Amino acid sequence: MEFLTWVFPALVLLCTQQHRCIRLKASHNNYGTVPKRTRLADLKEKEEMQKVIFHILLLSMFVRRAMNDIGDYIGSNIEISWLPNLDDLMKGYARNFRPGIGGPPVNVALAIEVASIDHISEVNMEYTMTVFLHQSWRDDRLSYNHTNETLGLDSRFVDKLWLPDTFIVNAKSAWFHDVTVENKLIRLQPDGVILYSIRITSTVACDMDLSKYPMDEQECMLDLESYGYSSEDIVYHWSENQEEIHGLDKLQLAQFTITNYRFTTEMMNFKSGQFPRLSLHFHLRRNRGVYIIQSYVPSILLVAMSWVSFWISQSAVPARVSLGITTVLTMTTLMVSARSSLPRASAIKALDVYFWICYVFVFAALVEYAFAHFNADYMKKQKNKIKARRQSGEVNVKNAIVLFSLSIAGVNQELAISNRQHRIPRSLPGSYGTIEIETGETKQHHVMKLDKKSGLKSLFKPIDADTIDIYARAVFPAAFAAVNVIYWVAYTM
Repeated sequence: MEFLTWVFPALVLLCTQQHRCIRLKASHNNYGTVPKRTRLADLKEKEEMQKVIFHILLLSMFVRRAMNDIGDYIGSNIEISWLPNLDDLMKGYARNFRPGIGGPPVNVALAIEVASIDHISEVNMEYTMTVFLHQSWRDDRLSYNHTNETLGLDSRFVDKLWLPDTFIVNAKSAWFHDVTVENKLIRLQPDGVILYSIRITSTVACDMDLSKYPMDEQECMLDLESYGYSSEDIVYHWSENQEEIHGLDKLQLAQFTITNYRFTTEMMNFKSGQFPRLSLHFHLRRNRGVYIIQSYVPSILLVAMSWVSFWISQSAVPARVSLGITTVLTMTTLMVSARSSLPRASAIKALDVYFWICYVFVFAALVEYAFAHFNADYMKKQKNKIKARRQSGEVNVKNAIVLFSLSIAGVNQELAISNRQHRIPRSLPGSYGTIEIETGETKQHHVMKLDKKSGLKSLFKPIDADTIDIYARAVFPAAFAAVNVIYWVAYTM
């Protein structure tokens, strides 16, 4: 080939010179002498010839470079003459029948490489994953002995072959990639082993237990199964090289961290027969940092803000009421906004429990002020009643003294009259004694009523409002801290 690249320009140059000499001889024979005009024509012809020779040399260099590239390609380990004829291989090939039909089942080895996990949704309970699915099986009908090299074939050749009808069991939707061409790979080995690889993006269902959200850990699966061939025709197994999933350890997810994964093989029983199923289980642990910043810390701050009212004076009614109502409404808004991004599940989530704990403490701070204000108002009324009773008691004592002095004066006058008449009035001692007896019974009955009232008041004795605030300053933080310890231990252990 290199010899031709050098000989071809020389032959062209030799032919050109020979043609020029023949033209010169012919001109001499016709005219005898060479006229001036003929010499000018020869000079022009010479210049044109030089240009032609230059272009021929340039073309020869280009041809030499191209032939060298072709030689490098042809000079590889595979000889073009030894390539198997695919048309001969495909003669009599029936792609509608599996290899070895009527005999033992076809062993299909599967392997998976994860390209990306794009989105994990708790609302729809699904995730989107892009994988490279590799399938390998033996088809003796495509074996050849022309060479020992593995042939990489065009993806369009796949349409002529029998393929396993593998499908994703728990897929909601899936699609193949075809930019810039269909993302398919097909390789054929001399013994008839076929490697078929394809790139798939699928949205897969994943049942999630959100009772510990956002301290939860989920397990999602990718189930692969034959749709039409039972275990009598096809058997799936994980490839021997599938000890780990390539690309999975390099994934960076926004909300989750992949902690572990495992492979399982099982046989599914249906009415139409037994079907082999391969499953990939991977465990996801939710990243809690964003939830601590967006949900837990604001809730704690709102609860602490509600405690500020314990240091505000009881007389500042607008300040304490507005602070309590503001914290309650803000806590309600925070709860609603957090639940909007979650599914309407019947299970009570850990975040809901914490929100309700904070809501109870915020509402309790508002109720505490109402209770303290009620006690302050009640004690104020009681003081006014005691003061009024004292004033009325002083008036009653004065009236009693006046009445007693008048009664003594009346008794003395009656005694003086009776002495004059030399007889003792019978009604006086009796009447006096009767009055005294009635007065004693009345006193005893009144004392019993007072004892009963004092017993009830001792049970529901009002507490000073400032004392309630002092107790609340210590009880509320201590109770909230204890509840937090119980909460975090229960949901993180």
